[in-house]
Amino acid sequence: MSRLRRYGRVARVLGVVSLGLSMAGVFGVLERLRLNSAMDRRQRWSQFFMARLSNALPFRITVVGELPATPMLWVSNHVSWTDIALLGQLTPLSFLSKSEVRNWPVAGWLAAKAGSLFIRRGAGDSQLIREQMTRHLQQPLSLLMFPEGTTTDGRSVRTFHGRLLAAAIDSQMSLQPVAIRYLRNGEVDAIAPFIGDDDLLSHLLRLFSHDQADVEIHLLEPIACQQQERALLAFKAQEAIRRVVTAPITQTDPLPERVGAMI
Repeated sequence: MSRLRRYGRVARVLGVVSLGLSMAGVFGVLERLRLNSAMDRRQRWSQFFMARLSNALPFRITVVGELPATPMLWVSNHVSWTDIALLGQLTPLSFLSKSEVRNWPVAGWLAAKAGSLFIRRGAGDSQLIREQMTRHLQQPLSLLMFPEGTTTDGRSVRTFHGRLLAAAIDSQMSLQPVAIRYLRNGEVDAIAPFIGDDDLLSHLLRLFSHDQADVEIHLLEPIACQQQERALLAFKAQEAIRRVVTAPITQTDPLPERVGAMI
């Protein structure tokens, strides 16, 4: 791919980010004016932004399964920052992010204005986050978290941390397991993962230096949380996702008129 075309594609992504900054700025003004900015409205606008960001990324997206009809706690494996855009376009939802994200330039501000919840892992505030998650789910509003706590190379699934799944039990809300796979030339994609010392710009340039990759998003069978231990819930979700991530690669059919549509 020519350098001019590659930088043009990066510029398109940055243009979408500028749109997101404008939207977040509107929510910031509403906050200063003490005007109501309901979370469900923030989620819809976030979905609108994520759909446009996904369209600017070099991926062909296939969705397998049905979107849940009611709000749930979504749990997914984690491969790259692009997971957020690709999953966030599917339905109105918020994200549970590590506290460091709040301090990231641009991305942290966007995440905060979109209604993300932030957690300091190992800092002893899990009970506070559990209460915040429970209130969020009881509204009821969907929330997505990555229980592995970090990204992987997309070939396996790390152990799911179950302590925050207690919020789903407290709110009597089901889990929606989601498996995401990045594929290139019939194999697991080695370019898409965002791991180690990667930085955002270098990762974007690497993505756009190659042709489009394929992404499979598998919406798996929801898991009821009533009268179940959080460790068992985490294990069930982890195993359901692991079976997809480690399964032989096959061609699947996308759901019609689904990806990129604003709900």
